Order: sequence, then structure tokens, then C-alpha cells
Amino acid sequence: MSTKERYSQDELKKANPMFSRVRATIESAFYGNNVHEVTSVAEAYNLAKKQSGVIVTDLPILHTKELGLPQGATQLVYNHGKILGRTASARHFTDDPKEDAEALAGNLREDIYAGHEQKYLKATVLVGLDPSFTVKAHVMMPEDQAFNLLSYILNFHFFDDEAAEMYKKSKAYDEPDIYFYFDPNVQDPDYPKGLGVFDAPHNCAAVFNLRYFGELKKGTLTLAWAIAHRHGYTACHGGEKSFHFTDKDDKVFAFYGLSGSGKSTLTHEMYDGKYDITVLHDDAFIISREDGSSVALEPSYFDKTHDYPAGHHETKYYTTIMNCDVTLDSNGKKVIVTEDLRNNNGRVIKTRYTSPHRVDFEKAPITALFWIMKDGSLPPLLKIDDPVLATTMGCTLATKRTSAENLPKGFDMNTLVIEPFADPFRAYPVSGDYRDFKELFTKRGASCYILNTDAFMGKNIPKEVTKKIIEDLANGTITDNDFKAFGNFKGVSYLPIDGYEVHLDDPEYQKTLARRMQDRLDWLNNYDKEHPETPIQDEAKETLEGIIKELS
Repeated sequence: MSTKERYSQDELKKANPMFSRVRATIESAFYGNNVHEVTSVAEAYNLAKKQSGVIVTDLPILHTKELGLPQGATQLVYNHGKILGRTASARHFTDDPKEDAEALAGNLREDIYAGHEQKYLKATVLVGLDPSFTVKAHVMMPEDQAFNLLSYILNFHFFDDEAAEMYKKSKAYDEPDIYFYFDPNVQDPDYPKGLGVFDAPHNCAAVFNLRYFGELKKGTLTLAWAIAHRHGYTACHGGEKSFHFTDKDDKVFAFYGLSGSGKSTLTHEMYDGKYDITVLHDDAFIISREDGSSVALEPSYFDKTHDYPAGHHETKYYTTIMNCDVTLDSNGKKVIVTEDLRNNNGRVIKTRYTSPHRVDFEKAPITALFWIMKDGSLPPLLKIDDPVLATTMGCTLATKRTSAENLPKGFDMNTLVIEPFADPFRAYPVSGDYRDFKELFTKRGASCYILNTDAFMGKNIPKEVTKKIIEDLANGTITDNDFKAFGNFKGVSYLPIDGYEVHLDDPEYQKTLARRMQDRLDWLNNYDKEHPETPIQDEAKETLEGIIKELS
């Protein structure tokens, strides 16, 4: 068994390192006489279908038998109010030295008690789809959140007989199961905009007064990624695909970027069937630092409906849909308008069957990592050969915020922001990810590239340009000889592309590039000031200082 759910008599002690005050508070709630365990996907579907306000469309769900859904099940829609994305400011980690852990534990007890007259549902899933890494996760939420429970069960791997068989053969980790308590109906008076209490070292969390499904999905992944990080894996918020060849080694590419950066587009691009391509996942996976293999954490995809206009073939693989317009077609059938008409960030749980070449485990070692940036000072493709700079650029990944996040009023969506390794969900210091990713470049020998998917010095970079770059790197059309030195910067080169000429001798371009590098250095320095106990490795700052000095 991968993680631990039950304990012998001699383990029932306060000193047991798997126990904590927060974990005890959360797990105990799961055993209340007001909690009903959902024992099948079909039961979850029937409960969600009856939830007040849920819209039962006339759009069929495909592969109901394989998914465990009732025959004839149709796509369900549930719509929220103003909050349409994750609220990062609501998250509080009990092991953060800036937090009052005792006060958080007190709020948690009070908030769980505040909901004790409600009836709840609970279920169990697996996170991680291969015996080499899979952990059991238990979730609990009010009865009127059956739609979110079904979405959770469909997003992860419901603990059915098939899952139980895999779990029996899985590698054991000295970790307790994940427990996730979710109650949008309870508002903590001290946290009127929502509260998330995360005890990552003990694999548990509780979220209050937030309805958005992404809180459940990314909250669970936050805990699973932390477990993976502790056991020799690099945690990845990104996509991975493999090109398989008969005459040369496979190419395994991993793409890292925030929602809307293009990572899903690049992950799922099949190039009209010209290549033997398999897809691991487009959002959540882990890479073994020992052998370079990869494991997907989820079977399904949590996608924007806006990306698939009416009639797009991928809409056939929808199951539960959130914050999306429903209307009647010419036959009087209830159907969805996939584009963001009602609101931004309409979302859907899309089944694995949308990817005919989907795999859950990739044995071939990682070949290359791509940092996807939205930084106008960078050309469409850079190659970084220096492992320190390669890791530093991932650590200071520059991008823009998206509608998947609940941002403060008036936030400029064009503001350039730094998001280390494209992972805003980390439950451990950034220096931990720095070490993990650097090992992929040093120990595993992976290549590093930077893709700019926004614009270069004011000229837009269409997705067709980026997709062609990936294809040519995979099939060998682009070789190391095609890259040109990026000025005098050691270990940095760029791919010349018509229309995106690089003029490093232009003083204005030098200033723009220097400002962007200074932004990165400033971010590193500010992070260290805010986290003096866990600073980022000094070499990251030193390599950026060298680049800025060269540009000056």
C-alpha cells in the first residue's frame, strides 16, 4: 500500500509523526454520523443530478461504462456567482513561520463545528496513476456540493475495484493518506474572503467559503506534489508528451506554464498523425530524479470551455461543466455555449478519452524541459546549456496572470509576474524545487529551452510558430548547429526565425532585456527577504547579476 490509512494499537500516540493537531481535527470529521460515503461513480452522478440548481443537459456523456457512470448519463452544468477562479490569498500553511499555527488550528475547529448540523458526503480517490507512485486521498463536503464531489471523482481515479488492485501492488511510502475537507457554506469571520488551512507535512487541508472546483483539484495536487517532492520526484505543473521513433531515441518533452500560456495546446498537438505521439498529461505529473521516468497524477483534464467552440470534437468528451451558458438548440435540446459568454473561465472536466494516445506512465527518461514565458524581451526560442541558468530561468519564469485566478479588483492582466517553475501551489520552499529541477539538467542530462508564446519586441508569436518549433526539435530538423550565440552570454543561444530578428547590438533592446533580467533578480532578492529561513540558492542571483553586468 502506498500511504497509510489504518494504525496499530502501539501507533496510537501523540508522538506519532503522522499525526498533528490539524490532521486530527480534519480526519475526525470524516467519521461523523452526518457523513455518507459515496461508494460508486454512478451514485455520485445521481446525487449531483438531483442537486438544486444543477442543469441536466441533453448532451450525452461518452464511455459511461468505462467511467462507471449510468447508461444514458448526460453532461451536467452548475453555475456560480462572482468568484470564478482560485483565491490564492485564502491559503494558509501551518508550517509557514509567518503564520500562527495555533490560531489557524482554532479557526479550523470552530469552522468544522459550524457545519456540524449539515449532512456531508465523502469519497476516496487515488492521485497518481502508476504503482510506482499513487496515494490515497479522502474528500468530504456538504450534501449540496454533490456536483463538486462528482467532478472530483471524475478528475482523479475513483477508488473502485480496479484502483484497489493497482493500489495493492503499489510502492509503499512512509506517509499518511490525504484528507481534504471542503465546505463552501461556512464563512470564517476572521477570513471573510475564504480560508484554506493546509498542513502539507501531514497531508491534509480544509477549505471554507470557496465554491470553485479548482480549489479542490489544485489543493489536492498541492499535497500530492509535496509527497512526491519528499520522495525523489520533481513536482510538475505542466504538460508532457513523447515522440516515439524507430530510427532514433524517443523525445520526451515537458512544458511548464500557467493556464493560458499554451502548455495544453503544445501537449495535445498531434501534427496530423505524422508521428507516434503519446500524451502523459497536460497539467499534473511528476518526474523521477532517479531514472527520469514520469507518472501522471490525474486521468482527466480540467479545461477551459472557451478553447473549444461549438461543434468542436472535444466537446463530446465533456462530463461536468462549470460556469457556462446553457440554451436550446433548434430541436429544443438543452445545450451549452462553450465560449465565455456568461462569464470568464468557464470550465469542464474532460475525460481521458479525448486523448487516444494517452498514457499514465512514461518509462523513457525526460529529454527536454520548456519554460513557457510571456516576456516580450525574449525571442520565440532560446536554448540554455548552463544548468544553473536553466534552473534560474525556470525559477524566475515570467508570465501573465489569467482568468483562472481570483485576482484583486483592478489588477492589470498585462502585468508581467514571476511564478517559479509555473507552480503557484507549492507547499514547500522554492529552493526545494530549484534543487529538484537542477537535478534534471545535471543528473538526468535534460536539455532546456525557453519558449516565448506572447510577443517579441511588439510582434505577436502565433501558436503555429511555436508548434512548428516543437515539431522540428522532435524530428531533428532543428539541430544544435542551427542556433546562434545569444550575444556573449555563456551557454545561451537562440533560433533565428524570419520576422523575429534579434538585434543584441541595439541599445534599446539591450535596455529592455536588462530590465527584464533585473525584474528577475529583484524578485529573487525580495523572495529571500520574505523567506530568510529558506533562501533561494545564491548561484541563481549570481548568474543573473552576470547577465545584467554584461548588458550594462
